[in-house]
Amino acid sequence: MSEEKQTTGSMVLGWWSQNIGNREAAHARALSARLRRAETVDVLGERAVIELAGRLGIGANSARLPHFITMVRLLAELRTHEGTSLARHIGGADPVLSELRFQRLLRSEGEEFEDLMRRAILMADRKCNVAAFGGDVLYWGEAVRQRWCFQYFGAEASSETSREIVE
Repeated sequence: MSEEKQTTGSMVLGWWSQNIGNREAAHARALSARLRRAETVDVLGERAVIELAGRLGIGANSARLPHFITMVRLLAELRTHEGTSLARHIGGADPVLSELRFQRLLRSEGEEFEDLMRRAILMADRKCNVAAFGGDVLYWGEAVRQRWCFQYFGAEASSETSREIVE
């Protein structure tokens, strides 16, 4: 994993833990509910979201802004942080998400991507590695899709392939 992405993941996990990860706290439940239902402007209307955007270097004219908004809405769906990636949770020897649905997720964009990713989160019992997930959604592209394929099928990419995928 690249250093930039690792730092991004750490910031995302810290933000998630502080703002929406503790579902015992009323403020976390309320923010999470608002984010799950929010339109673009409503997501950006939350102080905590703008603070995260600032930490990540994402501004109003950033090319990553649409990915950022999607990431925040999807983070609100997660309930538990653990070491396993979402792709591993939904795949493996006995996948909870069929190969066809997984392939459709990989090819999707925009609103369809968010809907399919939300379904995958629900099928993974709302748990995964929050840091890795946040970085993956923010930097979603060919390299992330390739890594997800290896993780979904439970295979390890060679260190050379991993370097190519991350770069």
